Amino acid sequence: MLKSRMGWILGATLLAATPLCAQQAIELHGASQFNDDHAFTKAMAKFADVVKACYGKPINFVLHKNSELGLEKQYFEYMASGKAVDYAIVSPAHMSTFSKAAPFIDAPFIFRDLAHWNKVIELDLFKPIADEIAKRADVMLIGYGGGGTRNIFVNKPVRNMEEIKGLKVRVQGAPIWSRTFQAAGMAPTVIAYNEVYNGIQNGVIAAGENEAAGVEAMRFYEVAPQLAMTEHAITIRPLAFSGKTFRKLPKDLQDCVMKGGKEGAAHGRQVESSEDTAKLEALEKAGKLKRIPFADRAAMKKAVDPVLIEYAKEIDAHGILEKINAVQ
Repeated sequence: MLKSRMGWILGATLLAATPLCAQQAIELHGASQFNDDHAFTKAMAKFADVVKACYGKPINFVLHKNSELGLEKQYFEYMASGKAVDYAIVSPAHMSTFSKAAPFIDAPFIFRDLAHWNKVIELDLFKPIADEIAKRADVMLIGYGGGGTRNIFVNKPVRNMEEIKGLKVRVQGAPIWSRTFQAAGMAPTVIAYNEVYNGIQNGVIAAGENEAAGVEAMRFYEVAPQLAMTEHAITIRPLAFSGKTFRKLPKDLQDCVMKGGKEGAAHGRQVESSEDTAKLEALEKAGKLKRIPFADRAAMKKAVDPVLIEYAKEIDAHGILEKINAVQ
């Protein structure tokens, strides 16, 4: 499998050396960690449909699903180097190597609710961060997907700040996640997303945090059937496109890619935000998951806010945070 994958990547790298506009039929490769049912995959399928309809010339989209090409961290590295992956939805945490500010895009407790989240995206308040990522990583953020509310899945009920004290919880790799969860009294640890299930099963960690789509797709409920409704974050998952690939495309196709990015990501937001509660209700009805009310969300936010402000200053994003807080 690895040999086959590496052979394919080598072939794609050689292909990238030829200007795409000179080829008879342009072919673009995307990547997803998930299957057809996941909101991220649906967003990228919509992106391809919009681009095809807009362009009206021969173009093929090949979407590699179910982690065929690795995980999101690898997708971003491939796009930055112009190899193997042309477009993908990637967590901002995986962009931190190129931009310290990237994980701030969906940091814990920066959104009051879904309506606030939508307004921030509509106002494009993260454009300075997107510009920095484009400059340093040569990867363009052409749309913003996401919309799932993140909670803590855990192998025992936790209902308040006292009960989450010292909780061994997996967090994303960006420093803001470890700092904020430490401020709330937990014991965060960074492990790969595909190792979370085994980590809980083997007692390395007791919990993780995710939106409903991720809990369902990765079957985390099998090892951590208690879902503490902390509602600590609302996901933003940028639809990213390789700058090196983009510059090889004819101008009319570039315009269609930008159009497709906005519309595909908007479709993904609608799908994920609308399915979020329904997925949890279905899992709970099936006896696979139990939602546990969390009484101390306000106290958690109060503990996290000073860390969030300090972090924003460190990464020169304090102005962005102020604008986000000012949105009504």
